[in-house]
Amino acid sequence: MAKLSGKVALITGAARGQGRSHAVRLAEDGADIVAIDLVAPIPTAYYPPAVPADLQLTAKLAEGAAEGVRVLTAQADVRDQAALDAVVARTLAAFGHIDIVVANAGTIAHGPAWELSDDQWQNVVDVNLTGAWRTVRACAPSMIARNQGGAVVLISSVTGLHGFGNIASYAASKHGVNGLMRTLANDLGPHNIRVNSVCPGLVGTDMMMNDETYGMFRPGVANPTLQDARAAFRMKQLLPLDWLEPRDVSNAIAFLVSDEARAITGVALPVDGGQLSRG
Repeated sequence: MAKLSGKVALITGAARGQGRSHAVRLAEDGADIVAIDLVAPIPTAYYPPAVPADLQLTAKLAEGAAEGVRVLTAQADVRDQAALDAVVARTLAAFGHIDIVVANAGTIAHGPAWELSDDQWQNVVDVNLTGAWRTVRACAPSMIARNQGGAVVLISSVTGLHGFGNIASYAASKHGVNGLMRTLANDLGPHNIRVNSVCPGLVGTDMMMNDETYGMFRPGVANPTLQDARAAFRMKQLLPLDWLEPRDVSNAIAFLVSDEARAITGVALPVDGGQLSRG
């Protein structure tokens, strides 16, 4: 039997990238999936938004990952508590319970801290940090009432463990995610609900694979390409990797939400190819 058979996993930011990968990976282990995404632009984001067809593709891939997996999709903004509460109500009506929460939705803005606009600050903090809190806020009451335990994973970043330049709102939000995780681990531990965070390094998704990010890593090159940035990406890690794949992060999540990690809570787990340990 698949180790997550009978479990229901709610995942935000699931239309593509890491979120899609998490949905498919947990479905492979037998979990039913609730895939949530805004699938609309955030004006301060500098990369193209996910669209409804992306979310439907996630559903198709998750449904095909293992026999019998059911998938519920929802367009919702993690900044909107009423929208998240409505999704949870739909989930409970359809599946009866929620066992796993992966608060993955995220966005980013670049620039020196003193040059960020109010919106570049607020949108990032509202999605990455407040959105994670709102997601757990929507899901936790039914998990507690069911009294069957559960697992929550908040997606932070190596930027939530270490300082980096030109991403002040992102770094502040991701540090906050780790603080939120540690508090939630204390609050939910008595209910046998484990809370951890995963802190990815450089991951090959739309958030990283774009001209603006290439320019951050190769500021002296006019109109840098991925090939220009590749060596700079690789230098960040101890392992011989140009970057991580979303699946690398998803595998860590699959472990943390499984019974194999039943004694692990309150941990910020780097998945970074050794980036934080590089001398």
